[in-house]
Amino acid sequence: MRLRYWGPAFGAIFIGLFALMRLVSAANLEGQVIDASTGRPIADATVMGARGAVKTDAAGLFATAVEDSTIMARAPGYRPIRTVVSGGPAIVRLSPISPKALYLSFYGIGSKSIRQAALKTIQESPDLNAVVIDVKGDRGLVAYKTEVALAHADGATRITTIPDLPALLKELHEAGIYTIARIVVFKDDPLANMRSDLAVKTDQGSLFRDNEGLAWTDPFRREVWDYNIALAVEVARAGFDEIQFDYVRFPDAKNLRFSDTNTMASRISAITGFLADARSALAPYNVFLAVDVFGYICWNTDDTGIGQRLDDIVPLVDYVSPMLYPSGFSFGIPGFRDPVQNAREIVRNSLDRAVARTHVSPLRFRPWLQAFKDYAFDRRVFDADEVKIQIEAADSAGSGGWMLWNPRNDYADSGF
Repeated sequence: MRLRYWGPAFGAIFIGLFALMRLVSAANLEGQVIDASTGRPIADATVMGARGAVKTDAAGLFATAVEDSTIMARAPGYRPIRTVVSGGPAIVRLSPISPKALYLSFYGIGSKSIRQAALKTIQESPDLNAVVIDVKGDRGLVAYKTEVALAHADGATRITTIPDLPALLKELHEAGIYTIARIVVFKDDPLANMRSDLAVKTDQGSLFRDNEGLAWTDPFRREVWDYNIALAVEVARAGFDEIQFDYVRFPDAKNLRFSDTNTMASRISAITGFLADARSALAPYNVFLAVDVFGYICWNTDDTGIGQRLDDIVPLVDYVSPMLYPSGFSFGIPGFRDPVQNAREIVRNSLDRAVARTHVSPLRFRPWLQAFKDYAFDRRVFDADEVKIQIEAADSAGSGGWMLWNPRNDYADSGF
């Protein structure tokens, strides 16, 4: 008797039938998501059950299915939760949180003294409760022990600064610290150097390098998308509360060559396409998705020449994090031409502008604030007073927290 080979089509059918059997066996569940502090319903919360992600309505109500009485839920402004429900209607209580974070770089998280100093500051300050950690930093290096093959092939794993990622996350969560994984996406020197076909080129065809001498990957290339999304899924599974993508943009340089026609429409399509794919891949892990953006996109109605247009990005992520460093606003903002003299207005007016344009809750915006010396205007030190001005502006705008950026991870003068 000859055995017949059914091929991949049969395998796909079998997998589909298996998934269908699981769905049929799941029990229907109705419930409501509420604020654990006030008891008020939470609209537009995400609930993950056997049927995938569903959104709550204006009354916080949802309908889904569960296999093992377990559901996951999250909403901007609240901690994500995994909980067991019994019967129905189920009441899911989310605890409010406004993440207020310090940043730890690729090397900072690996330095015992820097890491402990930052975590001690967070734990001793009532104003801090979160940390942003580089898991793939500005130079394209991956900080933890990854199983993503491309990271090993291009040399991104040659230095490990987080030897035990699950243990680190366990320590942070036990201390009540909200954890954010920062992944630098298209600025990727190791990958661009190994795979010139995936790299941004000059108009002469040579490898493009930015002011730091670092090469970039081409935002049009889906292989680059898949690589960064694979890393995001890996750290989401490890237990981070939030995945934050940075450098999700085209280089801000002229006369560059890409694998596709470089127009505003194509740039926006590439950036939003990447974010949409990432959102889909991360959905099963109940992790928040965030993206860092130029501060000026709060004001500009085009894509600022880099593929970032606020109106297109907001629907695809949970949090938008504009970099509202006064030093970065070279031309000021309407009514305020000296940004470092008007840090409060830079932060507050930019956030107000973003909310007015997008018609979403200010909780969806969590800005980066400046905790480093000015480099563009009067070279002032952004000490505790300067940091306080920015924090008060973000808080008064109703933002979903804030994050302090200091590339040296030195927050001794920030007032905490």
